[in-house]
Amino acid sequence: MITQLNPPIPFYVPHLDIEGWAFLVIDYGPESHLYFTMILDNNEIWTFDNTKVRGCKNKTLNRQ
Repeated sequence: MITQLNPPIPFYVPHLDIEGWAFLVIDYGPESHLYFTMILDNNEIWTFDNTKVRGCKNKTLNRQ
């Protein structure tokens, strides 16, 4: 199942040390990770599984 995120969700990709916005989530079922398709701050589009992305810092939500 593919779900479009509206609005997109900001994420951080630690192994690339870059932030981006997830705009699609792909769910292949209970035996698989979720996959986030993101546009990164360098304008590249990549898909990462949920073990590779982290939530961004958010001062409003007090997330450090």
